[in-house]
Amino acid sequence: MQYSTDIRDAQNNAIESTIGSAPTLTVYSGSAPVNCAASDTGTVLAIGTLPSDWMGASSAAVVGKAGTWTLLGQSGAGAGTPGTHFRIKAGGVCKIQGTFGIGQEMVPDVNSIANGQTVTINSFNITRGNG
Repeated sequence: MQYSTDIRDAQNNAIESTIGSAPTLTVYSGSAPVNCAASDTGTVLAIGTLPSDWMGASSAAVVGKAGTWTLLGQSGAGAGTPGTHFRIKAGGVCKIQGTFGIGQEMVPDVNSIANGQTVTINSFNITRGNG
């Protein structure tokens, strides 16, 4: 099945409206859970609350982050630990998960996170496939 670009843009735009404003973003080390319905795995490295308007408008079936996304390194990060996966949650329930790090689905400004360190997310895009 294939969809027109305007349908794929509408599907992307529904992500933010479905999850709601100001969800939490958590970065972990270790292996990612098998899917979003599975329990958290790994060590919590950083946590932050995303802006109330945290995704832009989809164009050409691609939607990216809006505003500044900053996280704070947690005690589990120690002196510096690379993140491997992330989860975006609403009300404590996982809504999106993916890979984290330089060259991954969510790209931070630093590859290693330390306790108390501010981490900025440089890039996060969702591309709605067709087929």
